[in-house]
Amino acid sequence: MSDTPALPGAPPPLLAVRNLEVVYSDVILVLRGVSLSVPARGIVALLGANGAGKTTLLRAVTGLLPIHRGRITKGSVSVDGVPVNGQAAPVIVKHGVAQVMEARRLFAELTVEENLRVGGFTRASAPAREALERMYTMFPKLAERRKAISGYLSGGEQQMVAIGRALMSSPRLLLLDEPSLGLAPRIVEQVREIIHDVHEQGTSVLLVEQNAAMALSVAQYGYVLEHGKVVRDGPTAELRDDQDIRDSYLGGHTGGGERRSFRDVKTYRRKKRWSA
Repeated sequence: MSDTPALPGAPPPLLAVRNLEVVYSDVILVLRGVSLSVPARGIVALLGANGAGKTTLLRAVTGLLPIHRGRITKGSVSVDGVPVNGQAAPVIVKHGVAQVMEARRLFAELTVEENLRVGGFTRASAPAREALERMYTMFPKLAERRKAISGYLSGGEQQMVAIGRALMSSPRLLLLDEPSLGLAPRIVEQVREIIHDVHEQGTSVLLVEQNAAMALSVAQYGYVLEHGKVVRDGPTAELRDDQDIRDSYLGGHTGGGERRSFRDVKTYRRKKRWSA
């Protein structure tokens, strides 16, 4: 599978993952030669079902693999052309990478403002205060609820806090792990608009999602990950029009009653052609 294409003379991608293999506990191979890239000021979607390896890929990028007994055994991860394999998570944050984890992971007993300030802990006090005011400008709802206990917020409000906390470090690359998970359709649309606004302010985004319709509506390029391998990639307009992608991820039908993987759909179509 190809990486996101670059124009001749274009700068290197902001994030480049090359032929990455990841093993857990020295025996479980999860990623099998994954390559992808995120250009500066781009939004890239990574689609896949549970167990495809999406979260493992994010851990490899952010330096969080060791705490989950995982390690990179082959390949590389670089930010702006600088290898970051094996670097500790705080070092990778200093390279301009921030992550919003699945299920938000807020400090539920802290207020909105206290959660946001945690995201700016690496910054001096004056820049941190400026970043906090930018978050309140971006998320007026949070300004209204700055003293509210985070654990009592709605799911959409908690996602705003989680994204705002990540943005407090002024990252160049924001990694979003299943930001629509568990949210009502109306709130998912709000999250989509937030992603668009973050991108408009100059931050690149790697959006990891099972909600393919939302991800492909906001991203410019997409990858499909299955069983630790990239099985399809391309501009999102092409992916939306691909019948196999539609059948596997966008609610299409393959002739049976159950959802099939991208590879299963392709195999099903080949068998139908052969038996016709």
